[in-house]
Amino acid sequence: MRPEKDLEKQARRQAQRMKKAEQERPTLLGQTVYMGTLGLLFILPMVGGAYLGRWLDSLVTGYSVRWTMSLIFVGIMIGAINVYLFIKE
Repeated sequence: MRPEKDLEKQARRQAQRMKKAEQERPTLLGQTVYMGTLGLLFILPMVGGAYLGRWLDSLVTGYSVRWTMSLIFVGIMIGAINVYLFIKE
């Protein structure tokens, strides 16, 4: 009779876990907000780097895109780190 009790307890626990998982399932709106947040965390540093680099390049005489390209790359790296840390959390 002991194995039957254990089996019954396991079945109840698993049914409770399944009900809890279904109740906590993310909604479409929640997933959309999450993906939008990830996009902003990645894009904003890159765009900020592009604007700052363009401004720095405009201070130098002649045609130059060194600062712009460098700071876009730095923005991509910072954005990737932001996304990683946000997902990890």
